[in-house]
Amino acid sequence: MAKAVFRALDPTMQIEFRAQDSDGVSKGHDLLHLDGSARAILTGERTALNFVAHLSGIATLTHKFVERLAGTSTRIRDTRKTTPGLRLLEKYAVKMGGGTNHRIGLFDAVLLKENHIALAGGVRQALGQAHSYTALHARPSAMTAYEETEQPSRTPGTPLPVQIEVRNTDELREAIEAGADSVLLDNMSVAEARDAIALTRKLRASVLVEISGGITVENARSYAETGADFLSSGLLTHSAPAADLSLLVDTIVDK
Repeated sequence: MAKAVFRALDPTMQIEFRAQDSDGVSKGHDLLHLDGSARAILTGERTALNFVAHLSGIATLTHKFVERLAGTSTRIRDTRKTTPGLRLLEKYAVKMGGGTNHRIGLFDAVLLKENHIALAGGVRQALGQAHSYTALHARPSAMTAYEETEQPSRTPGTPLPVQIEVRNTDELREAIEAGADSVLLDNMSVAEARDAIALTRKLRASVLVEISGGITVENARSYAETGADFLSSGLLTHSAPAADLSLLVDTIVDK
């Protein structure tokens, strides 16, 4: 993004990268060196810094989650709680921090939440309608972020994956009995999530289990140790603090 900003203002700008995307850097480390028009550098300074600081902040927070989950089989992934217009960039930053992307939008996976369930008349009815719809509307498409990470063997033209949110073990049992392949445990305590996952593995071990709602860096390890496949947190994209970056003029050469 920094390169795009400065090259748009000065196509002859010489740019030397001193760190690459996903590199871990310490305080005082130079990220890039610019040699070009002073006007272009000063004009693009804040825009470039805003992009890089925001996205680096997301990658940094994601990496903190990844470090907390080290040694478990649980992965951290993002949500659709992104800044309007910046979704692809923010999800890219999550990947650079070692996280996993969930769906990009409403088109590449079906997630049935409490409002969908209420309007459909219940868990079983919501799943039935979703499975009927995806079977009839399977369509060839390019590999999406969700497919790449969750469904590597899925071929174009097959139904979209369906995930359903459950709030307690009664809804969980009903969802699995109705054919759910992926469930989202919403706003459960660690103890509740552990019991729900034990029940899931007993009923059908292949069901993917994700936990969301109140997941933080501090409690992520405890939730991961319940045996969940994924944790998801909107914090990654909507609350990551920006990295502390600046652009400084090093030397001035009269050309």
